[in-house]
Amino acid sequence: MPIILNIETSTDVCSICVSNGLEVLAIRETDESYVHASKVTVFIQECLSEANLTLIDIDAVALSKGPGSYTALRIGASTAKGICYALDKPLIAIDTLQSLALASRDKEQNEGAIYCPMIDARRMEVYTALFDASNALIQQTNALIVDKSAFGQYFSKKQDIIFSGNGADKCKTVLQSSNAHFSSVLCSATNLIPLAIMAYEKTDFEDMAYFSPDYHKPPNITTPKKVL
Repeated sequence: MPIILNIETSTDVCSICVSNGLEVLAIRETDESYVHASKVTVFIQECLSEANLTLIDIDAVALSKGPGSYTALRIGASTAKGICYALDKPLIAIDTLQSLALASRDKEQNEGAIYCPMIDARRMEVYTALFDASNALIQQTNALIVDKSAFGQYFSKKQDIIFSGNGADKCKTVLQSSNAHFSSVLCSATNLIPLAIMAYEKTDFEDMAYFSPDYHKPPNITTPKKVL
């Protein structure tokens, strides 16, 4: 089974793990804001040291590609690409929402539910998509402003939806249907492992010259107010 360095930096969580097949050999993560740039390479070294490995020993780098925070995604992508370029290792890009949906499916074990991962996109907006219990995409990624009518076409049919991710918690007071359920699953490098193994076995690798994270929409750049 492949030894994979997994990098998750799409949200406030900075998470790194080294896996051998489905086994987690070492993991480091923090949800402290704005520390990705200072922590990501430190966490990588600590994980490799704990696993008694070096970067030469890994078979691939798996990266959570977004959607998510513009700056955090760029930090993760530049780190992953640097390692892959330097050591001629393949780069695997994993959809952040799909990895969240799969992790929440494995945790909640509700085969009849739809899985709705949510990444916080400020205020009441989230990046989200819908997946069935087999982790197949049934609604494309979109930026959604959550209000009381959101997901009404599913709730009216008594369809259970399991929400996860850092955007789900703020939606609890709005999505009050008895068919709305909330999972505690958040972004973690461990969520990438099963999808990364599948991609590795299919040699589904990125062209590093052209790879870019899925920002989904342009960054929110404002012009500073003039100080008088």
